[in-house]
Amino acid sequence: MDVHIEHLCKAYDGRPVLENVSFTAAAGRVTCIMAPSGRGKTTLLRILLGLERADSGTVILPEHCRWSAVFQEDRLLEHLDAMGNLRFVLGGALDGAAAGRLLAELGLGDTAGKPVREFSGGMKRRLALARALLAPFDLLALDEPFTGLDEDNRDRAWRCVLDRTAGRTVLLVSHELPPAGEVDLVRL
Repeated sequence: MDVHIEHLCKAYDGRPVLENVSFTAAAGRVTCIMAPSGRGKTTLLRILLGLERADSGTVILPEHCRWSAVFQEDRLLEHLDAMGNLRFVLGGALDGAAAGRLLAELGLGDTAGKPVREFSGGMKRRLALARALLAPFDLLALDEPFTGLDEDNRDRAWRCVLDRTAGRTVLLVSHELPPAGEVDLVRL
């Protein structure tokens, strides 16, 4: 599912954040959108997700596409454990065995019963990633998904993303290139 962005513009209080942004995120590929802070990366994802409107330009998305996302904020329920957070969001779509395997791959296999408020920042980030990867989706938006992760956990999380998104379109917003793997690079 290709995503086409054509001449996208957005300003806040007269200050341009996105100026004439155009690119295509190719189907089945990871597109890494890189720029310094304040250059509109998160705004671009929010527009694609339908959470904000562009001032001008066009976004062409596949019809009936399903998004999953990791936002800059983890947006977790602090009083629930990892599986409880997944169950709350995924409901009947949660495959407990698959969730357990993914949590183990992300280094969260030994957190059963531990409330998220006791997780480190990196553990919360990996749980937010697990939630996005377990949801049914066609397109995945990742806003700085590796923030707060040490090198080993960043590599582990990146492998999980690559393994679980094969054949699907991924938009990754970052200040830096992902740990490994081929990506299409867009600089704002």
